[in-house]
Amino acid sequence: MMEPTLSLYELNHLVRSVLETTMSRQYWVEAEISELRENRGHCYMDLVQRDEMMNTPIARAQARCWHTQWVEVGHKFYSQAQQSLRPGLKVRLRVYPQFHEAYGFAWIVTDIDPTFTLGDILKRRQEIVRTLKAQGVFDLQRELSLPLFCQRIAVISSAQAAGYGDFCQQLEHNDGGYAFHIELFPAIMQGEQTEQSIIDALDAIYARQEGARLQGQECPYDCVVIVRGGGATSDLSAFDSLLLAQNVANFPLPIITGIGHDRDECILDMVAHLRVKTPTAAAAHLIERLAQTDRRLQLLQQRSAHLARHCVEMQLQRLSHLNDSLPTLAALLLTRRQHQLLSLGQRAESAVNACLQRQAARLDALKARLPKATERLLGDSRHRLEMLSLRCNALDPLPLLQRGYSLTLLEGRSIHSVKQLSPGCQITTRLADGTFLSIVEEAFPQERSKQQQPKCRKT
Repeated sequence: MMEPTLSLYELNHLVRSVLETTMSRQYWVEAEISELRENRGHCYMDLVQRDEMMNTPIARAQARCWHTQWVEVGHKFYSQAQQSLRPGLKVRLRVYPQFHEAYGFAWIVTDIDPTFTLGDILKRRQEIVRTLKAQGVFDLQRELSLPLFCQRIAVISSAQAAGYGDFCQQLEHNDGGYAFHIELFPAIMQGEQTEQSIIDALDAIYARQEGARLQGQECPYDCVVIVRGGGATSDLSAFDSLLLAQNVANFPLPIITGIGHDRDECILDMVAHLRVKTPTAAAAHLIERLAQTDRRLQLLQQRSAHLARHCVEMQLQRLSHLNDSLPTLAALLLTRRQHQLLSLGQRAESAVNACLQRQAARLDALKARLPKATERLLGDSRHRLEMLSLRCNALDPLPLLQRGYSLTLLEGRSIHSVKQLSPGCQITTRLADGTFLSIVEEAFPQERSKQQQPKCRKT
């Protein structure tokens, strides 16, 4: 016997009947929204559960929230979480199963628990904060300081954002008339590309700073301002990013955030140098800081002028006092100089008299010593003359000449060797009773035969 065959509609209707009979109550379920879209007032969600270790989906399901219920559920979540439902959020939903013969199975959402999602968001933020603190970068931005003259601003924002326009207008039309130089680095401020777009803008600013530093030029920016105006609160999830927070925390310039929300503080706000509520608040802070510097300079100028006037007044009083006391001081100085001159004159006179007395005593002593010294000097001189006379007599050649010796001279000098003579030279021979001249014809050394005597010709 052939088993009965059901049509697809009958089979699906059977499944529907079984579900409605066996799963008639509602269930609370925890899941992550992977996709969310609205169509004609209804909300369609794709739910997923991921493995905690591998982060891979281990369960998937479709969920629907019909128009009448979606208005209540969406408003409830927004009012408590201050953001709309979006992909990536973990939610706790109250659902019941529904199987439609034509559209298949889906979970129908009737309620939501916003506190669960807030707890999950807070948990993720706390985890990011713990990671940043463990890396030692959470407070790096707060260690930086804004320059006193913070006027060169690098802005990261969308060129079409109303917040950027408000920021620029606030700076350009400030009451103090301060000049600010603003340069925009465009970025996508909502959506999935927000994180990478802001990081690219930070990289561009850093490259500009480093290029100027390597060329020995002044750094072009004093601080960075990240502004975002308007937009859905759900778009703020991009600012709860670990990678973006790391880039901001490690950036070498102070970063001010004004991304248009004041109730929740995102991770980007936590690691920034300064967090303000709105773009206009960021501009107001920069204006006020410059105004404070201006007031400080004015105060210093006033104090400098006061000190200068006080110094001039003191010097004038001193000059007046010196002018009044000048005659007395001059008379006193003159009297002192007169006493000094008188004392010096007396001392000079005493010194001269003492010197004269010493010289007179010295002359008397020399006068007494002079006869003996003269006599002793004359005796020494006579003795010296006698000695010189004896030496002269000993050196006188006349006695030798008288004894038969002769003295031969060549050009006025005595001859000691025949090597001094040459044929044809004229010599002078001195005897005891006269002299005669001779011309040398030949000179014989002592080694030659003693019979060969030099031949001389008398003149």
